Amino acid sequence: MKNSRFLTVILASTLLCGSGAIAAAQDTGAKQDLKNAGTDTKNAAKDTGHATATGTKKAYHGTKKGTTTAYDKTKEGTTTAADKTKEGTEKGYDKTKEGTQKVFDKPSSKSKDNAHQASVKAKDKTKETDQKLNDDAKKPQ
Repeated sequence: MKNSRFLTVILASTLLCGSGAIAAAQDTGAKQDLKNAGTDTKNAAKDTGHATATGTKKAYHGTKKGTTTAYDKTKEGTTTAADKTKEGTEKGYDKTKEGTQKVFDKPSSKSKDNAHQASVKAKDKTKETDQKLNDDAKKPQ
């Protein structure tokens, strides 16, 4: 009989522990689902954060590269413009200098013509005056 009582106790313990284990398994399942959901959410947030960081870094580097390229092109264009301006200024200076030298070194054709006319008129006047003096000297008084 001791065996039958022992078996009854074991059977009752098994039933009690078994039902408790089933209840615990059900609680653990719901708790585990919540834990899994929390972990999944955490992992998704990490993945999103990593993707955002990666995208931000790529955008930063792309913007930096574009800005550097724009700076270099602007600098190159400014240097080219400065060189062209300098070249144009030198050409303008040379042309102005050349034109000024022509005006002062060589009289223009109008100036030459006017000077020649004045010279011819002066010579004619002198000849006329000399002629009058000669005529007056030859006349008998």
